[in-house]
Amino acid sequence: MKRIISKFIGDKAFYKMLFGVAFPIMIQNALTNFVSLLDNIMVGQLGTEEMSGVAIVNQLMFVYYLLMFGGLSGVGIYTAQYFGNKDDEGVRNTFRYKMWLGLIITIISVYIFITFGRNLIGLYLKGTSDGGDLNATLNFGMKYLSVILFMLPAIWISQLFISTLRECGETVVPMVAGVIAVLSNLFLDYILIFGKLGMPKMGVAGAALATVIARYIEMAVVLIWAGFNRGTHTYFRGVLRTIFVPGHLIKRFFITGMPILVNEGLWSIGIAMLSQAYSIRGLNVVAGQNIANTINNIFNIAFIAMGDAVAIIVGQYLGAGDMKKAKDIDNKIIATGVMSSIVVGTIMFATSGLFPMLYKTNDTARLVATHFIMVQAIFMPKDAFLHCSYFTIRAGGKTLITFLFDSFFMVVVSVPIAYILSRFTALGSATVFAMVHAADFIKCILGYILLKKNVWMKNIVK
Repeated sequence: MKRIISKFIGDKAFYKMLFGVAFPIMIQNALTNFVSLLDNIMVGQLGTEEMSGVAIVNQLMFVYYLLMFGGLSGVGIYTAQYFGNKDDEGVRNTFRYKMWLGLIITIISVYIFITFGRNLIGLYLKGTSDGGDLNATLNFGMKYLSVILFMLPAIWISQLFISTLRECGETVVPMVAGVIAVLSNLFLDYILIFGKLGMPKMGVAGAALATVIARYIEMAVVLIWAGFNRGTHTYFRGVLRTIFVPGHLIKRFFITGMPILVNEGLWSIGIAMLSQAYSIRGLNVVAGQNIANTINNIFNIAFIAMGDAVAIIVGQYLGAGDMKKAKDIDNKIIATGVMSSIVVGTIMFATSGLFPMLYKTNDTARLVATHFIMVQAIFMPKDAFLHCSYFTIRAGGKTLITFLFDSFFMVVVSVPIAYILSRFTALGSATVFAMVHAADFIKCILGYILLKKNVWMKNIVK
């Protein structure tokens, strides 16, 4: 018992270090998701069609977010290890590479959304019209999309700086910028959606405009801070004196990072395909799932932050060559993530019926949302273990393994299960949702084996 406790339970110094990194991330994510909830509720007051149209576009935007996250965090493995090895020029080269990669992702995404936006939204409106007007939902989605596209350049530049700061252990500044952004978003949502303080009532277009302005505020805060703190964060000194990256590093970054970019892209597409499969059961399911996902994002902030902590702390120990410490820290962070998710999941299950009542929608959509929230709560410990395992394997540069472990499984197993059960059985949407989650226990076994074999314990910068 003593050995088990020492393996999975840390001392005071460990938790001080862990929460020094994770707590600011939790605060930022909590505020971001809480404001997202309020934003969602405000849009939900407009009606089921408006809420569903916005939810569909945000599901498509999620693909862009994940592509950006995957592209930047792929080379971020090197950033964390370069920083742990005290190599400022290495950090600068990863920054320049991320700048180019983010620009390419943004340009391609804008082109796809402009050219195929209507068709992509229409994919989610192939089910029954039970719960609302499908054509009205499509039009509201297009109105929202036409404005929200202006946000993408701000996301690119903000994440370029924020990802670098986090990988170098600075999590407070991204938190502050995020807090300012989400509070701005909340205020602007209120006056632009409903036409307060002399502003016109803009509805879904107002919700989109509020988000765009808030993202540019976040970008401005991060850029100003980085400019004034180059003295202490020396890797920003001269970071743009050149925009070129040495060829041999481009090759290394590409080989290591591309599987993560592809993984996050496929995984986000897989999530979009799962949502589309559930939407076959009608507009009530689209609305219910949107409510459930918004609530779930608030409750899962603890284990999400644990995954970020693994990437930062374990990555830095690997870069410094201290494999024994990296292993010990990783065990304790994963245990903390799983145990906290058991507590949080229990609270989420107990309160699952309360949150859908905040939305101005019909009883069927509320019931669907409640059932989806219950499923998410039950499987939260599983999600916590998989999330931390993913970031552990990735911290050592084993990106091809993470690709097979994550998105390959999603496309080959999860999506076909959802597709077959939603189209060829009479099972309820929440039951299908639960069975897709249950299949992830196969991944849990694989993840445990990979962690046990220490395939991730690798220094990739020396």
